[in-house]
Amino acid sequence: MTQEPGDRLAVFVAVELIEPVRRELEAAFDVVFSSDPEPLRALRESDRDFDVLLFALETSMDARTIESLPPGIRALATYSVGTDHIDLEAARRRGLAVFHTPGVLADSVAENAIFLMLGVARRATESIDLIRSRAWSGWSPTQLVGLQLSGRRLGILGMGDIGSRVAHRARALGMTIFYSNRRPLPPDHALFGTAQFCATAEELIADVDVFLLACPSTGETRGIVDASLLSRARSDLILVNIARGDLVVDAALIDALRAGRIRGAGLDVFAGEPDLDPGYFDLPNVFMLPHIGSSTLEARLGMGRILIEGLDAWASGKTAPNRLV
Repeated sequence: MTQEPGDRLAVFVAVELIEPVRRELEAAFDVVFSSDPEPLRALRESDRDFDVLLFALETSMDARTIESLPPGIRALATYSVGTDHIDLEAARRRGLAVFHTPGVLADSVAENAIFLMLGVARRATESIDLIRSRAWSGWSPTQLVGLQLSGRRLGILGMGDIGSRVAHRARALGMTIFYSNRRPLPPDHALFGTAQFCATAEELIADVDVFLLACPSTGETRGIVDASLLSRARSDLILVNIARGDLVVDAALIDALRAGRIRGAGLDVFAGEPDLDPGYFDLPNVFMLPHIGSSTLEARLGMGRILIEGLDAWASGKTAPNRLV
């Protein structure tokens, strides 16, 4: 696409954004921020023409939804790295460009992974509950004895950008790194020779103290954490999920946690969120966060800027590195 000089893209924003990102979008484009609880309905009923629809993970962009978009829409911009919520083939059939936000939130998510590991290892849920319930009677050498991460083995399922950044941080804490990917790391990778490859998730979980899910949700990985996989884990395993909620079979994980077959879990993502399985709520050995892995000022600004840059490049007929379709 090539925009006429001086013309500004008309962008319909169907996601709530922080104020600095809103300001930068307004400076770059002709923007309408929807406050309607059904933003796509508002878009279809609008008497204005828009070039771009900007949305996020909570908006399912399936084939039917894509076909129902106003004819003027020429591009979809998702305020996320993941695109599980978009039917990319349907977008391609309709001739829509699709943009996402790769690379800019990996550090935030990696830091959150370490936070979750520490939260479980140091029994954060129980500690916070003890303080907030006003039941703490004072220091004791037997109170809430946890684990330190140094000297322990971290297994990463999915050694992509985020997994690699977690590995670098974990090494600084004194952890030994194991991983499982579709293929071993290439010789030019920074972690080549220092991280041990495991061919399968089953082999990986049996060898480690902390098992981190950092892989995409695919037909192969959906439900991978089931009773069978968990049965191979050590009884002091810490499981951490920063990837997608549907990688975990909730009933199997809850059962393993309740029975003490693993030590604990740190979860930032859930199947069916925000309606997560209520079985998690009363488990003291679960440290849960409300999907805040990328929720830092730096990441949110970076996500907005990469979409602005990509849309600007597209409008000028240039190549946009963050364009998927």
